Amino acid sequence: MSVPARESGSAADPDDPEDRLRRFATIWSRAIFPVTATSMTRSEFERHLLPWARELSDALHGRPFDPAPAQRVGAALVAAHCTDPDALSRTLGVVESYLVLYCGRVDQDTAEDLRARCARLQHALAAGFAQALRERTLAEQEAIARSALAARSFAEQALHATEARFRAVFDGAAIGIGIADLDGNVLEVNETLTRMFGGLEHHVRGRNVTEWVHPEDAPHVWKLYGELIRGERDHFRVEKPFYRADGTILWTNLTVSLLRDAEGLPQYTLALMEDTTERRLLNLRLRYEATHDALTGLPNRTLFFERLDKALAAGDGARFGLCYLDLDGFKAINDSLGHSAGDRLLVEVADRLQGCATRPGEMVARLGGDEFVALTTGPDSEREAEELAHRILTALSTPIRLDGRELTVRGSVGIVEGPAGERGSAEVLRSADITMYRAKSAGGNRFERADPEADARAITRHGLTTALPAALDRGEFFIEYQPLVHLGDGSVHGAEALVRWCHPQHGVLGPDRFIPLAEHTGLIVPLGRWVLQEAVRQARFWQRRHSDGGPLRINVNLSPTQLHHPNLVADTVDVLERSGLEPAALCLEVTESALIGADEDLLKPLRQLAEMGVDIALDDFGTGYSNLANLRRLPVSILKLDRSFTQGMQQHPADPVDLKIVEGIVSLAHSLELAVTVEGVETGAQAEQLRELGCDTAQGWYYARPGAPDRIHALLLADAV
Repeated sequence: MSVPARESGSAADPDDPEDRLRRFATIWSRAIFPVTATSMTRSEFERHLLPWARELSDALHGRPFDPAPAQRVGAALVAAHCTDPDALSRTLGVVESYLVLYCGRVDQDTAEDLRARCARLQHALAAGFAQALRERTLAEQEAIARSALAARSFAEQALHATEARFRAVFDGAAIGIGIADLDGNVLEVNETLTRMFGGLEHHVRGRNVTEWVHPEDAPHVWKLYGELIRGERDHFRVEKPFYRADGTILWTNLTVSLLRDAEGLPQYTLALMEDTTERRLLNLRLRYEATHDALTGLPNRTLFFERLDKALAAGDGARFGLCYLDLDGFKAINDSLGHSAGDRLLVEVADRLQGCATRPGEMVARLGGDEFVALTTGPDSEREAEELAHRILTALSTPIRLDGRELTVRGSVGIVEGPAGERGSAEVLRSADITMYRAKSAGGNRFERADPEADARAITRHGLTTALPAALDRGEFFIEYQPLVHLGDGSVHGAEALVRWCHPQHGVLGPDRFIPLAEHTGLIVPLGRWVLQEAVRQARFWQRRHSDGGPLRINVNLSPTQLHHPNLVADTVDVLERSGLEPAALCLEVTESALIGADEDLLKPLRQLAEMGVDIALDDFGTGYSNLANLRRLPVSILKLDRSFTQGMQQHPADPVDLKIVEGIVSLAHSLELAVTVEGVETGAQAEQLRELGCDTAQGWYYARPGAPDRIHALLLADAV
């Protein structure tokens, strides 16, 4: 592929988009004008290209993005007689190298997005070019067919009327014409046909048509020929290859007609041939470009799925093995060394992977980015797939040198193996993708085998993740409340708000099933605000309805993402003001692990809330291994001991070490003027021990399970479970 080299100082005026567009058209015209069959001058041809360049530029920035204009540009190239294969190749090279450079507006689109769009425009342009060329070819073939019918008519007239008129048509035809007897012996050929076979008449005349058998002949070619010479048909048309004398292959559109005598009996056969070799080579080249990765030369996603579908459709006990590879930490290489270095790294990785899949039935493809797949179809696919994965990881273990650096490349591989015919290609690839991420989560640089149960869990997680936003809009979340009880007198001190999801298919889900997913997707912020609104509204209702001593406090959990959200303080103030609840009636619970190593920027919103009167509780205390001295700098007023401490008190007698630890924590907390709440109280003995140790409040199934808000005021100590 040859495109003009970029010249220093030749860039268009950066402030004039039209000037940059004209510069792009100039580069384009210089690239393809030498291989274009046109009567225009180069300047005229450049002006002819300018509207097409504008279409490509507009498509690059279209909202929504639509590559269809590039297809029209590809078709326009064919209409403008730019049908030489080099015209397409050079056009794609110009678009790849210069479209984003001269027509990109990085202030509106990211460079990565523009490159991705540019790649899709190239594909669309090539597709439009190929489609237009195909339609033009079909039109030409139709014209040839009409010419064939005319030639046959002329030939019959010539045979039955005048040899002179026949000879004029025969010799002057632009397509190859040959006449043979019914035994297949070639009697006459015109000059065009002679040139098609190498230019020497004796290579064609006098030979028998049966000598031109080719391994790629369509199965029915010679059946049709037999029917023709027996008079059972008058003509047939096929695509047929021939060997030339020098061993090269001539591809033709061949039309063979039967010439009858005056009585209607078969007498001769007339062959009309159109040389389609160059067109076929172009189609093969376009097919290769459509099924192979432009960067690495490996088969791409299209060709891989063709091979995978074929492997999965095989019967007779056939098996397959698939290795799905993703490079570990590739984004860091792109970010630190640049995409050019990343591309060179991918090329080297592709070469190594290609060397791993050399056995019969094996192939390697690039799906995109740093994702590769290797397929094996051997009889012992389980062993062969694992061996292939071992070879891949071993090949990647040798460092790759780039620009004087040695880069260590690691990869995670997911293996799916099994009999053909049981699963579709999409299901197989999804299982391999899930398995690969399981290998990556386990530390990477390893392979994992597919596990249907793990796949099902991952699919369920994905389904829950995608359903979360709509679930909040549809009101599928609700809150249960677990009482907080004074250990001194057993009275209800308040309640903790615990969110639940009433899923249409999976039933009621606890927060452990969906809170991590909400954190990952960012939905935790609107969900957390909704929980805060509902819990505060409920607390205010309790205060109004039970002014004689109902739960005046409500505890609401804050996730790490909410802690970092800039509107945390403003949202909390807004919720309190709208409900009319006093700040002192709200306690926000923050896990100890979220505050380990917290700087002042993170603690600032918590300090602001604490200064307003909102209590801050350090939840799950004792699990984060934080420095106890840090308690003095944290704006917390309550420590919530993790349930692991109460679990140690279930044995009889209680573990004295656990008792000493709890006693020490309570003493330290009280010395810092912090209240202590204990979670997970399940027995009266635990409650009594915790009361004796000085703990202030507790919650757990001994008092009540989480439940509807109307249960709180009916709670009695005898309700313990």
